[in-house]
Amino acid sequence: MKITIPLSTLLLLFTINSFSQTIADLKLKPKEVPKNYIPSDGNICITPQACSFYNDIETYSNIVGTVKSKAIQSFKSKTDRGSIMYFEFDHVFKGDRFLQGLLWGKAGEPTVEHPEEYLAKGKFLVIWSLKAESPLKEKSEAKIEALLQ
Repeated sequence: MKITIPLSTLLLLFTINSFSQTIADLKLKPKEVPKNYIPSDGNICITPQACSFYNDIETYSNIVGTVKSKAIQSFKSKTDRGSIMYFEFDHVFKGDRFLQGLLWGKAGEPTVEHPEEYLAKGKFLVIWSLKAESPLKEKSEAKIEALLQ
């Protein structure tokens, strides 16, 4: 006997799965971290603006929304170091323009001095405070983009 699952059921399962992500799902697992990187305690952001945003997110809640949870992962290698910051908001993140100004100033985009990049998707915000060419950033970015399609 052949078992068939209606297309609507498959779509529902996919939709539920794509919106039930947590910060724990987004974080890099030890086996996903490039071999030359080691975890580091605390935050080692490239610029103080990124760490200030992470540390004082409640101060900005009237601009960006209320944070439900947050986490940070920091790593070092011989040629790279930095942090990945994860935020989950109660509602859709609404602070794009503010965050761009805070991270990049008048440039309006990442620069060598301010290389942070971010992805805001629904209730999630991830900030990479790493060099633009960082293999760690590339690995994390690919994972998060796949999970938060």
